[in-house]
Amino acid sequence: MSDTVRMYTLSTCSHCKAAKQFMKDHAVTTLCTDVDLLTGDERKAMIEEVKKFNPACSFPTILIGGRIIVGFNEQAIREALGI
Repeated sequence: MSDTVRMYTLSTCSHCKAAKQFMKDHAVTTLCTDVDLLTGDERKAMIEEVKKFNPACSFPTILIGGRIIVGFNEQAIREALGI
């Protein structure tokens, strides 16, 4: 897959850490934002962006192509990445 994977995560979340490690282990290029490390208006804007894809605003929220994967669902991630 040549498209960059977009991940919205929390720096302290074990599921987010697992998703980050999975992507790293499989050499997947990601654009990752730890939402909890943002502040003020930047944080509010990012939360609104996450809610567009995942109204529950839970983490990780992963965008792969046209797929939205909520949580660290390795099988769904593998399928979306074609690995």
